[in-house]
Amino acid sequence: MTQPLTLRTRTTPGGAVVELAGDLDHHTAPEVRAALPALGLRAGRQLVLDLGGVTFCDSSGITALIAARNHALTAGAGFALAAVPDQVGRIFRIVGLDQVFSCHPTAGAAWPCAPDEAGPAA
Repeated sequence: MTQPLTLRTRTTPGGAVVELAGDLDHHTAPEVRAALPALGLRAGRQLVLDLGGVTFCDSSGITALIAARNHALTAGAGFALAAVPDQVGRIFRIVGLDQVFSCHPTAGAAWPCAPDEAGPAA
């Protein structure tokens, strides 16, 4: 059974931080995608997704993370992940997303990061 996902957003001088906790799966990933337009991202700012509380992530969750990255890059903002759990980081390494996502031990360590120059992920 899916654990509910909690999503807490805060604004910092450098941009938005979204803290996720619970299961990031096909039941809960739409919540992440739905929250993106309200973040008010702009060029030169940053979006950080703090995954420290994520207990499970499936392919739908990964797709939501890619959508968040693409949303940030479309706005001209940077994008980073923070506190990626070991099991999620392992998945990233297996599928090559460790080359796509900038990952940091904490949300605070993700500042400042320049906007990703690679363009949107597929």
